[in-house]
Amino acid sequence: GNAVGDVYDTVLETSNIQGSAPVGGDDEPDKDMSLVDRFIDLISGIFTPVLSVLIATGMIKGFTALLTSTAIVDPKGGTAQVLNILGEMVFYFLPMFLAITAAKRFKANQFTSLAIAGALVYPTIVALTASADPVTFFGIPVVMMNYTSSVIPIIFAVWIQGHLERILTKALPAMIRNFTVPLITVLVMVPLTLIVVGPITTVVASGISAGVQFLFVHAPWAAGAIVGGLWQVLVIFGLHWGLVPVIINDLGTLGYSLLAGPLPPAVLAQAAAAVAVAIRTKSKARREVALPGAASGFLAGVTEPIIYGVNLPMRRPFYFGLAGGAVGGMIAAIGGSATTTFVVPSLLSLPAYLGQGSFVMQLLGIAAAVTIAFVLTLLFGVTSQNDSPDAGPDEALPVE
Repeated sequence: GNAVGDVYDTVLETSNIQGSAPVGGDDEPDKDMSLVDRFIDLISGIFTPVLSVLIATGMIKGFTALLTSTAIVDPKGGTAQVLNILGEMVFYFLPMFLAITAAKRFKANQFTSLAIAGALVYPTIVALTASADPVTFFGIPVVMMNYTSSVIPIIFAVWIQGHLERILTKALPAMIRNFTVPLITVLVMVPLTLIVVGPITTVVASGISAGVQFLFVHAPWAAGAIVGGLWQVLVIFGLHWGLVPVIINDLGTLGYSLLAGPLPPAVLAQAAAAVAVAIRTKSKARREVALPGAASGFLAGVTEPIIYGVNLPMRRPFYFGLAGGAVGGMIAAIGGSATTTFVVPSLLSLPAYLGQGSFVMQLLGIAAAVTIAFVLTLLFGVTSQNDSPDAGPDEALPVE
């Protein structure tokens, strides 16, 4: 009856039978690991099962951009629309994919996690993000934000969910536990995520945007270095979405966005670092992620697969990519490079940077970023400590 789940857990604990083990380990990593190492291990473990489909759809997105930019496929036709859907669907619904892997990691109910993620990307929630009317929940103000493609909110929600479910399981009678635990969990977690995570990420992102805009006016070289060097860090936390409205607002009011100028060097530097890893690594599994992941980074500006599957777990390639992005972003910003339309930064979207600032400086910035990231990773990024023939993309080994 209702006790089957408890019996199942007991059998697994008292035998050598392997059940549905948490992905990438449990939520109690090695106590000797630093907080940074624990965070990287957590993120890598959650993302690893999703990497293959992220790479696949990222490559579709890149080839679609190539086909439409060369007029082989009509950008406004049905074929392009279907291909765009295929290339963007996983990224749009990324919280739902991460809900499954995070639930395994944090020992939470996967279907309840999916319900929470489904609420975050529900069309009404997305529509309320653009609404001028204030949103409240039982009188509590809710700062709306777009959770599609987000990372941190669902991971945070599922982590809390796992603890809440265990408390409820112990407290509630077995005869009503099957439906009351998910009922209470969803009722608590969805509003909590909307009310708490939304305002926190909005305030942090708004503060970052204001600071960056100030620097672009008074010290463009510093602004370029900061944006180029930290953009991929913001991607990890999902905070880069807080800068997207600033870019869109600049395009609408000024006709260009200086904030977008340092982004191509930042993105392409990570792709270049992944190529260097593919050349040096002894791990076939890591190489199989690095090469197609780098292709999606260069062509489509999609760096999540190589960040979570290659560069970040190995540490040094990620840091060298940040260094290349900082130098390249500084050069692009000094030249006043800016985009005149909203694009995902990649090689195929470079024509959007032709109309404002120095395009030559943008190209020099990209060249510097790619060269720095590639050469440093090739020479110093792959060591005996962070690479081995049997290491997979999810293994975050300590660096010298």
